Amino acid sequence: MSKLDKTPSDLDIRARDMAFGRETPTGRWWLGGDPVGTAFYNALSVTFPLGERFFMDAVRHYRNIASPELRQQIAGFLAQEAMHTREHLFFNKQVADHGFDVATMEQRTRDRLAFARSRPPLQQLGATVALEHFTAILAHALLADPRHLEGASDEAKAMWRWHAIEEVEHKAVAYDTFMLAAARLPAWRRWTLRTMTMIAATRLLFATVGSNIGDIFTADGINNARSWRQLLRFMLVKPGMLRQVLGAYFSYFRPGFHPWQHDDRALMRQAERDLSAAYAPVEAVA
Repeated sequence: MSKLDKTPSDLDIRARDMAFGRETPTGRWWLGGDPVGTAFYNALSVTFPLGERFFMDAVRHYRNIASPELRQQIAGFLAQEAMHTREHLFFNKQVADHGFDVATMEQRTRDRLAFARSRPPLQQLGATVALEHFTAILAHALLADPRHLEGASDEAKAMWRWHAIEEVEHKAVAYDTFMLAAARLPAWRRWTLRTMTMIAATRLLFATVGSNIGDIFTADGINNARSWRQLLRFMLVKPGMLRQVLGAYFSYFRPGFHPWQHDDRALMRQAERDLSAAYAPVEAVA
């Protein structure tokens, strides 16, 4: 894998207008009949629409100071995030249709994002940079290891892999925007801002997703120590997504970090070829 210090010049960030699950509704435990693994992905999905709108607003605020090249990348980022919002809203409706209290989980996300929205624009962008790094490394793990979605329904697997492809593709847009917006700050202040916001954003993400998982476990009648142990095993051992991303997570704290120092274009393009073999873009969704 090559190592880069900036966003590749040949990167074409574009929205792939694809729709999932319209013909085949997602089952209650769509991840191979596993309520624990399904709960993790469902809990994460519920945070996406509001989270992605926050990211879009934070980046859009600085669009006018961007170079033409970065402005084009921002446009691609915004288009992709809009598509992700649409598909996760549909996915989350299916989760709600199985009796899960998605509205309460959405309100929890809204409440916890309210503090972030009250901060100055540069801090909001810093939080976006941190969470975009988190989603990008989770996306890489999901694409690199098929065990993460093993046993998933075809529609759900395709949706999550489609989302992951685009998270990898636009992983540096918020970062590059932040570095431009904070260019007048001393390097140590830029580093402090982005690392401190990563710590705060990590706590926010874990608290929100963890609470959502608890709600889902309760609805399934499995909110007990055994289920939480199974979740820890799922996240840390097999398939072990959190274990797999630890190195990439901590790389964020290095001075001089750039998201494309982890060059996963080949992985992204292979995943896109695999997805295109099964799904064609749609021009409109009813």
